[in-house]
Amino acid sequence: MPTGLKNLITCRCTLPQFKRMETPPRHQFVVFSVLDDSGEMMSKFAQCNNCGVIHRVIDICRSEVMMGREGMNSLITIEDVKACLPPKLAGILEANDVDLPSWEFAKFIYQNAQWGSFVVLSTDEDADTGSREGKYLRILGENMYSVENFTREEIVK
Repeated sequence: MPTGLKNLITCRCTLPQFKRMETPPRHQFVVFSVLDDSGEMMSKFAQCNNCGVIHRVIDICRSEVMMGREGMNSLITIEDVKACLPPKLAGILEANDVDLPSWEFAKFIYQNAQWGSFVVLSTDEDADTGSREGKYLRILGENMYSVENFTREEIVK
């Protein structure tokens, strides 16, 4: 059975607030990827949400910049994914204003009938307690969904 996961891709661009730094950190953005039955990453294209450069995602957390490409008509959009989901499921994702990788993850769970799997809708960090709180959408069946809260203690090193 294929496996879906979110992973971080590093882009060569720098967020505007870091441009004046001598060695600014590289920008990272989240993509949704699929591993096939043999554990191989299925190649896909993704667009950096900061600079717009197109990346070919070739492995978990690895990509190649597509030189000279700043747009592709074949990139999947939220509207494309929304059209493939039941209205109630799409409504929950839309109401929580989730990103494209979360939409893709929900579609993957739905289309592969991975009932009981979940997509994180939102998270907040509590600086006082060092915990992270949030809510997730558990997809229980074709027309069964549950929005639930979670709390997770963060490991501080």
